[in-house]
Amino acid sequence: MTISLEPIGWVRREEGTPTSPDELASRPARIELAPRFREGLSRISPGDELLVLFWMDRADRGRLLVHPRGDVRRPLRGVFATRSPHRPNPIGATTVRVIRVDQERGILEVEGLDALDGTPVLDLKATDPHFDRGAP
Repeated sequence: MTISLEPIGWVRREEGTPTSPDELASRPARIELAPRFREGLSRISPGDELLVLFWMDRADRGRLLVHPRGDVRRPLRGVFATRSPHRPNPIGATTVRVIRVDQERGILEVEGLDALDGTPVLDLKATDPHFDRGAP
């Protein structure tokens, strides 16, 4: 089976931003949508929470065991038991809060995003307590 994905946009960050997930999430980022997807920003407002799905394009897709957070003092774990970017299909998922929306230019400014500058964005989804609450 072949699955084909097309980025809807890209993460944009200022030069020299850190690369640790915690530091990245603590700084605002922009998501710039491709022109044909801008209409999809309709009704998104500052303060909204969105789930951002992105392709971790710099990941090592061949790893199945990792040290959590890259800390070699921690025992190896299977990638499916971690949030590591290194996995067979490196899809990242992070909930962000919208700071600003410019639908005309296709720009969302968000906080909480732990993706690097230039990361392809695959999708944006509104959060919903019914679906996002986890297992009962």
